[in-house]
Amino acid sequence: MISALADGHSVVKGASQGADVLATAGIMQQLGASISVGDEMVVEGPREGLRADTSILDCGNSGTTIRLLMGLLAGVRGVHSLDGDDSLRRRPMDRVARPLELMGVSFSRPADDLFAPFQMTTGGSPLGLNYVVPVPSAQVKSAILLAGLFAASPTTVIETTLTRANTEEMLRDAGISLSVNEVDGQRTVLLQPGRPEAREWIVPQDPSQAAFFVVAAAIHPDADLEFQSIYGGVERNGYLGVLERMGAVIERNERDNLLDLRVRSSSLEGTVIHSNEIPSVDEVPALVVAATAASGTTTFVDMAELRLKESDRFANSVGLARSLGAQVDVDGDSFTISGLGSSRSFLEPMSSHPGDHRMTMATAIAGICGSGAEIEFPESTHSSFPNFFELLTSLSS
Repeated sequence: MISALADGHSVVKGASQGADVLATAGIMQQLGASISVGDEMVVEGPREGLRADTSILDCGNSGTTIRLLMGLLAGVRGVHSLDGDDSLRRRPMDRVARPLELMGVSFSRPADDLFAPFQMTTGGSPLGLNYVVPVPSAQVKSAILLAGLFAASPTTVIETTLTRANTEEMLRDAGISLSVNEVDGQRTVLLQPGRPEAREWIVPQDPSQAAFFVVAAAIHPDADLEFQSIYGGVERNGYLGVLERMGAVIERNERDNLLDLRVRSSSLEGTVIHSNEIPSVDEVPALVVAATAASGTTTFVDMAELRLKESDRFANSVGLARSLGAQVDVDGDSFTISGLGSSRSFLEPMSSHPGDHRMTMATAIAGICGSGAEIEFPESTHSSFPNFFELLTSLSS
């Protein structure tokens, strides 16, 4: 998206070939960018800037695509029609629409709540904004910052719970004037309007993808895995601290905002995990598997955000732990797992979440570390991690 907004030739090395990335690339092409997809992705941002397209912008299964796109389109004059698959249509878009409406964007609202498909109408010059994000969300923050690129005055986003800083870092790397101030756990991001510069990008390894293999290494009785060049942002790696607190044997080597890891078989103990340790909650399904293999109880606190993912990930995480043989007690938006003490005590779980890649991957690592698993919709991993099963089975051979 940032390269498509730039004027000129950018190269993206190491990008995923998952369906979410390809959907984003396709939409950028609809808006006027030229993109070639391969081992290196080449993006030519149009000199005159992106322009509206009258056809539907199909975001597939990607919540990140549709929510960041809403912010980007705030600076593209016209009427835009956004849609996605059945899973994405169930995910709420109000948390992004509300601040964008304050910036002058209008949305079609057949009901009080906003869900895809919908239309948004933009004048191309949004108002600058000073906004406190009410619910921790890097997607909301990123959408506002992308809209702020086109504003006539600065835009400020304030977080009281820190979320991943990828967008701020990338905008600054693309030449945008952006400052970040952190005081007493509150982060203020101040962005000056401007156009990103074309450049070369090298994409680090994804911490959320790594999480499944880190958990697998920690709970498997005979594992020793090394990971290289994972993105090192602290907001993306909270799950590592949780696992270390549970007793996971993890060696870290940090360098230039990258992280190398070595993870070995471990004996885990239960703990308390609060949602603010892992603001995106994307790693919770993997941690549920770890908690089920641990001794003692693990409590997941304030996990309401899980209900708003590709599936009701709250209910499905509880269901996964129970299918593995654990007792699970639910209390409002929190749940407690009584661990089995070993992955070898796992029953054989079955994954039946056609639109939720993370539930599928969590089920698969439980299977490979325990008594096997039946995966009904393996293709769900294609959205974010198309070679997941190839990599997983290569480790078990």
